[in-house]
Amino acid sequence: MLEDAHGRAVSGVRISLTDRCNFNCVYCHNEGLGDTRGPLDPQDEEMDAADVIRFLEVVEEYGVRKVKFTGGEPMLRSDLEAIIAGVPDSMEVSMTTNGTYLPGRAEGLREAGLQRVNISQDALDREAFNTITQSGAYDQVLRGVEAAIEAGLTPVKLNMVVFERTAGYVEGMVEHVATTPGLQLQLIEYMPELTGHPEWNIDIGRVHRWLAEQADLVERRPMHNRARYHIGEGMVEIVDPVENPTFCANCHRVRVTHDGYLKGCLNRNDDLRPMGQMTRSEIRAAFEETVANRVPFYGEYLVRGADGGWELNEEYLQPPAVSD
Repeated sequence: MLEDAHGRAVSGVRISLTDRCNFNCVYCHNEGLGDTRGPLDPQDEEMDAADVIRFLEVVEEYGVRKVKFTGGEPMLRSDLEAIIAGVPDSMEVSMTTNGTYLPGRAEGLREAGLQRVNISQDALDREAFNTITQSGAYDQVLRGVEAAIEAGLTPVKLNMVVFERTAGYVEGMVEHVATTPGLQLQLIEYMPELTGHPEWNIDIGRVHRWLAEQADLVERRPMHNRARYHIGEGMVEIVDPVENPTFCANCHRVRVTHDGYLKGCLNRNDDLRPMGQMTRSEIRAAFEETVANRVPFYGEYLVRGADGGWELNEEYLQPPAVSD
């Protein structure tokens, strides 16, 4: 297993299969929707199934044992089942989706080898959900969650971005997960430095404190040192990378863009490395270089000091100014 210069072993990869999406979420850092006609063959700029499978076969040689498929919306790929079926047997396979295409496909995805899913659901309120996602797909997403549970893609994690427009729905979502077997909740800290609108930000510490008061049990997940709050039938955890040094310090993933570039961090775009024609030798070279050059934080939380070591960048931690 390859380790970067900061002692982090890379055991997982996160692969974007497309940047197209049938949602237009107000907090998303992607620009535009792209082609949203529905599941299609890979588009010209997207890696095809053979490319994805070849990449996974190569990184398996380096001890990678987990792959998560993402987008855009990965289920806009009509060959998704074929890609999942081609994943090496040694790898755990998961996917992040908005859930709209799970009805009718969840069972086939499970049979192909998919093990679990994260489904984006930012509110249980239909009007709020449709406003945030600009999709009008509330009922379809609920059916998608049900289809995932019925197919055994459990635990199904609901992804909820927590910011000004969704904070009022956290309590209801926690109650929903606590009373519904098969569900977990992942509250994702809003990152204004990626999407703008710093005025939408909230104090994620308040959410931690409230959950601790509600929890029957609180434990720590080794990855990222995340707190897990067990409440009723469910479990809630918070993804809070902002000002959280342990988050990036425990990152074990390398990312792959839909058009075949490797990146050492999901939230950086200044470290993209091409894999050429994606031959096995080119994949190996790019993967080794990407791992070797991973930075300790996704932003500029740490900068090089005069002695060559890493120092906290106090300026970066200041909240962005709100323009008039």
